[in-house]
Amino acid sequence: MNRRIHRRDLLKFGAWAVSAGLIPASPGLATGLPRREPISLPSGKQQSVLIVGAGLSGLVAAYELRKLGHRVIVLEAQRRPGGRVYSVRAPFSDGLYAEVGAARIPDNHDLTLHYVREFNLPLTPFYPATGSRMYSIGGKRIRADVSGEWIAGEAPLDLKRSEKKLGQWALLEKYVGGALAELGDPYKIDYESVVARRFDSVTTAEYLRQQGASEAANDLLSWPWSTAKDDRYSFLWTLREIAYESQEKTRWKIVGGNDQLPYAFAATMKDVIRYGSPVRRIEQDDKRVRAIVTMPGGPSETFEADRLLCTVPFPVLRNMDLGRFSIRKERVINELAYDTIVRATMQCRTRYWEHAGFNGFGHSDTPQQIWHFTHDQPGPRGLLVSFLCGGTGERVGDMQPEYREQYLVAEMERAHPGFRNDYEGMFVHVWHKDAWAQGAFALPSPGQLTGLCVGAERPEGRIHFAGEHLSNFSGWMQGAFESGLRAVREISALSATSERP
Repeated sequence: MNRRIHRRDLLKFGAWAVSAGLIPASPGLATGLPRREPISLPSGKQQSVLIVGAGLSGLVAAYELRKLGHRVIVLEAQRRPGGRVYSVRAPFSDGLYAEVGAARIPDNHDLTLHYVREFNLPLTPFYPATGSRMYSIGGKRIRADVSGEWIAGEAPLDLKRSEKKLGQWALLEKYVGGALAELGDPYKIDYESVVARRFDSVTTAEYLRQQGASEAANDLLSWPWSTAKDDRYSFLWTLREIAYESQEKTRWKIVGGNDQLPYAFAATMKDVIRYGSPVRRIEQDDKRVRAIVTMPGGPSETFEADRLLCTVPFPVLRNMDLGRFSIRKERVINELAYDTIVRATMQCRTRYWEHAGFNGFGHSDTPQQIWHFTHDQPGPRGLLVSFLCGGTGERVGDMQPEYREQYLVAEMERAHPGFRNDYEGMFVHVWHKDAWAQGAFALPSPGQLTGLCVGAERPEGRIHFAGEHLSNFSGWMQGAFESGLRAVREISALSATSERP
C-alpha cells in the first residue's frame, strides 16, 4: 500500500480512521453530493485564451471560460479528447471494453461527480458486490471476502509474531495510524511545516522500517503497487492519499466507459478544439502569447492570444521549446517524478474464475493488481487486467512485446490457474512510453511535495498551468478538474483586474 500503502481500496481502514478521530469527517463527503460549488468566478474583460491539451483539465477550463465569454482555442496533439482518460473497445470481442487510464471515481470526488451529473452520465459500482477476492502470495492462493480482508499470517511470509495475527487493515493501522493522526485534515496540510517535511523526507518503506515493521510486513503493505525495496515515492503523498480515502464509502465508474465524460465536454466545443495539433514551441511578450504547431515534415502554424493555459504533463513539456521560465519552474518541470504504469487487459473465452466463487479482483506478489472489468458487462467472455506500477511497471513496460506477453500470461496463470486455457489475447498500454504522457501521473519522490511542488502551479507571465500534476489529487480525474478550475479563476481574476483604471 503506499501507492503502495493505500491500495486505493482500503475503505475499511478509512472508516476506522474517521471513527477514531484521526481524520475529521468533512460535511457532504461520501454522500455523492458536491462538497462545494465547482467555481465562483469574477466577471471581467473578454480575453482570448489558447489551451494546450484536451485532457480533462484543458476541457473543463475551456468549457468554463467559454461560459464566462472568453474566446478559446484548444490545441490537442492526439485525435481524441481525454488524455489519460482512455477507454478501449476495438481490440475486444462482443462489445466489451476496459479502461487503460483513469478508472475509478471515489464518491467524495465532488468535482468529478458534479460534471458527471451535468452531462447526465450514468454510474455503476467499480467493484462487484459479491464474490471472493484472490491474493497470490508466496505460492499460496488466499481467498478473501468481497472487501479484501484477510489475516496477515495466512501468507507464507517471515512476519513477526505480533504481525501474523493482524488483518490487513489492522496491520496498516499498527504502523501508520500515528502518522495519520499527526497529519490531521488532509485538506489543510501546511507543506512548510516540520511535520509535512518529516513525512516527505522518506519513502513509505523507510517510514515503516522506522516504526519497526518486518521486511515481510513492509512488502505485504507495499503490494500490489511495489515492493519495499522498490519504493521510490514520498510517504507524505501516500499518507495524504490514505487520509482522502478515509472519507470514501464507495467507488464508481461511468456506464459504457469513462471516456464518455471527456467526449461530453468535447461535444459542446466542436468548433474550438483542433485535433492533430502538437504544440512544439510557446512564445510570449508583454502583450501576447503564441503557440507554434508543427507537424512532422509539414508546415508550422502560429496561434496567438492574450493568455495560454498549458495542461501538458511535465515529461512531455521537457521536450517543448518554452523560452525562459523562472529557475523554480524549470526545476519542477524537469525533475517532478511520474509513475511508470503498465495496464494489460487480457481477453478470456470464459469467466472461469467465477465458477470457483472469485469475482476477478485481487493481487499477487508479482506485484500486480488484478481487476475484472467485465463483471457488469454481458456475455460469456471476460477481461482481466494486470495493473503493474513503479519498478515492476517500468521493467515490464521496457520488455520486448513478445516476451512481455509471455511474462504477463505466466503471472496471471500463477494467480488464476487455468488462465492459459481460456486466454485469447491482450491489449497493453505502457504509460511511460506513451508519446503524449511519458508517465502515468505525477508521483513525487521524497522531498518533492514540500520543496519542488510548492508554488509549481504559478503562472509564468501570460502562461498558466493546469493538470493533475498541479493539484492535491495527483493521479485522479478530480485533480484534473481541481487544477483546471483554479486556472479559470486565475485568468478570470486577471481579466477583471485589467478593467480597472
